[in-house]
Amino acid sequence: MHPDFLSRLTKDRVIAVVRAPHIPDAAALCAALRAGGVRWIEFTRTTPSLAAHLRRAVAEDGTGVGAGTVMTAAQARELIDAGAGYLVTPGCRPEVAETAAAAGVPVVLGALTPTEVGRAVDLGADAVKIFPARAFGPGYLRDLAGPFPEVPLVASGGVDADNAAGFLRAGARAVCAGSQVVAPSVVAAADWAEITRRARAFVDSLDGPEGP
Repeated sequence: MHPDFLSRLTKDRVIAVVRAPHIPDAAALCAALRAGGVRWIEFTRTTPSLAAHLRRAVAEDGTGVGAGTVMTAAQARELIDAGAGYLVTPGCRPEVAETAAAAGVPVVLGALTPTEVGRAVDLGADAVKIFPARAFGPGYLRDLAGPFPEVPLVASGGVDADNAAGFLRAGARAVCAGSQVVAPSVVAAADWAEITRRARAFVDSLDGPEGP
């Protein structure tokens, strides 16, 4: 476990999930997000040339830069070698957890059911990503917190400015911001000012009215 990772993530509360077919400049994208108050960036493995983007982003400023949609030990090793500061999986992936632990890299394992949350904890997850969060709503995270009060939960999948505050108030340590903040078309256009504007608007929403 990596307590510093968890404490920083809990303080910052949001991870921008980048899933884009074209990224002109990964370092500039990260800088734009940070300018808007988003300090955690997850580049997903479905992004072409992911390792190259990670190296570019990490060379500029690797703080908070990680890799997501990691499914295998080989993928985990490649992305750790490229500089990923943490790994995220879409489900419980034991070999990814083992590889991350061996490398001393934090891992956020995906889960949905109580059984899967328990399995993620057994595998040594630093936090557990509840996906797809929107399909079940903030109340589901609140229910999970009953039997798992000490498990750090991250809400992912369909989280936006309208419901993010609700997930946080339901007990999520952080939420994942997707296309509302890092829209593929805006990323491809290298409109960094717009990325910063979207990031700031999302961050501002985190203290808003409770979602449904």
